[in-house]
Amino acid sequence: MSPVVLIRGVAGCWSPVGSRRSPQLPNSPLPNLVSSFVDTFVDFSVTGIFLPNPPSPPFSKTSYPSHDRLIAVGDLHGDLLKSKQALRLAGLIDSQDRWSGGSSTLVQVGDVLDRGGQELKILYFLEKLKRQAVKVGGNVITMNGNHEIMNIDRNFFCVHPSGLDEFQNWAGWFSTGNNMKQLCDGLQKPKDLYDGIPSTFPGIKQQYMNGFRARIAALRPQGPIATRFLSKNLTVLVVGESVFVHGGILPEHVDYGLERINEDVRDWITGSRETVSSDLVRTRNSLLWLRKFSNETAEDCDCSLLEHALSTIPGARRMIMGHTIQRGGINGACNNRAIRIDVGMSQGCINGLPEVLEISEDSGLRILTSNPSDHQNRHDLLIPEQHGPREVEVQA
Repeated sequence: MSPVVLIRGVAGCWSPVGSRRSPQLPNSPLPNLVSSFVDTFVDFSVTGIFLPNPPSPPFSKTSYPSHDRLIAVGDLHGDLLKSKQALRLAGLIDSQDRWSGGSSTLVQVGDVLDRGGQELKILYFLEKLKRQAVKVGGNVITMNGNHEIMNIDRNFFCVHPSGLDEFQNWAGWFSTGNNMKQLCDGLQKPKDLYDGIPSTFPGIKQQYMNGFRARIAALRPQGPIATRFLSKNLTVLVVGESVFVHGGILPEHVDYGLERINEDVRDWITGSRETVSSDLVRTRNSLLWLRKFSNETAEDCDCSLLEHALSTIPGARRMIMGHTIQRGGINGACNNRAIRIDVGMSQGCINGLPEVLEISEDSGLRILTSNPSDHQNRHDLLIPEQHGPREVEVQA
């Protein structure tokens, strides 16, 4: 029996014969139960994941005290397998991909989107871990990277064709779910997913058109995926002595206000404000594009500017960032005041071996790596200073 037929027998929805409605009780919870069932059906059809209740909190705090154990993970770029390998390396998930990190905190510094074909699966997977972690005292914090903002802005320059396919598949199931909900009284009529989106775009090949439109619909401000997942991302985060950001923070960003930055970006994604300042998220010196502390060799980092920026954030000792691939693995610059954790692990980048950064009260900062040569040559796996031209920028 199809899901639609199951829905039709519920009070307040179309009856099985299609011409009469079942009686609806006053203040009946059944329409909401139907909506929840449909959403679960769509989620599982798209990703194979059942999201446990309750949903994760709508928005993380900007600042947290130090945690006993924190794991920071760099750019994931649509590679679900490498994402899971990194989390398993840190002991955060078990063999069944369930949260096993206890009270640990996970921080993912952005760039889940682009360059791969499993972007939605990663978003759903991280949401599942958020819900599982909070039940045992853990925490999963996700952040915006420049590629999240690019996609919200309809800049699909770095999208892989398989990424268009994944979003087209999602849009098909999402539209099916909306059609199912329309059969039920007591539910607000769903808005047309493609409302305001042209049917064609100049320069886009016909074979990619449906995926292109689906991606716009999902990720534009107020879009279903943008609202459900990306609006929960932070743009800047402080945990104890560590400042997390995708690209970097300058003194003028601190002057603007870290909480205000997060609120501005969130409100833009949810449609509460019309736009967000390009100086915060789009320009070369924005929080998501800056490379002054991660570009090229350690000697080329602007350590004095970094010191100035950190000095404006009370208690901050280090800045932890992704964005710029480090071929030699996670490393430190400016006397370990800048920690660079993007190792290009996605197959869409340089297919690097997974590494994560561990921060604990007992051991300080350690690199957890799947590189066997590092286990031999860096036995303590403490943050090394980076020397030599190890950085690489991936072209579209």
